[in-house]
Amino acid sequence: MKRRKFIQNASLSTLGIAVGSSVFASKIKNSNSVENEIESKNSGYPMVIATWNVKESTAEAWRVLQEGKSALDAIEKGCMVEEANAEGQSVGIGGLPDRDGNVTLDACIMDSKGNYGAVVYLQNIMHPISVARKVMEDTPHVILAGKGAEQFAYSEGFEKTNLLTEASKKAWEEWKKTSKYKPIINIENHDTIGMLAIDKNGDISGGCTTSGLAYKMAGRVGDSPIIGSGLFIDNEVGGATATGLGEEVLKTVGSFLIVELMRQGKTPQQACEEAIGRIIKKSPNYKDFQVGYIAVNKKGETGYYAIHDGFWATKYQNDKNENFPSDYYNKV
Repeated sequence: MKRRKFIQNASLSTLGIAVGSSVFASKIKNSNSVENEIESKNSGYPMVIATWNVKESTAEAWRVLQEGKSALDAIEKGCMVEEANAEGQSVGIGGLPDRDGNVTLDACIMDSKGNYGAVVYLQNIMHPISVARKVMEDTPHVILAGKGAEQFAYSEGFEKTNLLTEASKKAWEEWKKTSKYKPIINIENHDTIGMLAIDKNGDISGGCTTSGLAYKMAGRVGDSPIIGSGLFIDNEVGGATATGLGEEVLKTVGSFLIVELMRQGKTPQQACEEAIGRIIKKSPNYKDFQVGYIAVNKKGETGYYAIHDGFWATKYQNDKNENFPSDYYNKV
């Protein structure tokens, strides 16, 4: 349709981004609802995509979207499913601890308006994604850390929870026998959960939550809670999120890079591949670690790519909840 084509081409203006924008309301008030209905049927949203094999999380996010709620609500609820999965050992309760035996969590969330909230090195709280949202909505700040983040969570009604399960404690005690520290590629086939969603209005939000690298040094923070690295959303363009060795994602500000590449006209897949290529170029030891990206653009088109085999994406779109093996760079 002609007006839709005009809206897509006007990418440098707020006029060209919002589907059914109120800019046109005075001229086409009577046709707006019909236009939005047609647009929704022909678009790639609502939709949700996440890193790794997390069908339960994407199903919950999809359920929220089907209720007509926002992409932000879907992100929070979807990520909470994995945070409560004690068997996962990499997100929320049951996460593998640092070298001192403490489970420390990082998370961030970002909405379609560019608002952002994060917590880093949070202990004793099961749902860091929800605390991150509270930081975004209820404080003048964007990041709270450590004991400050924990005290804020208590003030918001979150309960203190022992995050170190018996399984993770036993794994840590076994690790202490050698105390050998080296990230192992795809060791949990799961890792950080990063999630992107588009609601029925075409608005994009994202979240990222993790317990970080197993047996890390106390105080270590990776890319997951850092805007532009573990997650970035621009509602005019799209969103991206990362998983894998956070130090390498931080060095290239990978999620922001992907969104900017999409702004320049690249597809989500092309943008993810170029972002991985940037890491390959700058890190001669890339064979020793894994990084994976997922991305979505304003049309609901997606992409995912990794350095090594073993990375997966889960996507719920058009009433289908599916896992997809990611293509990857190192095929030697």
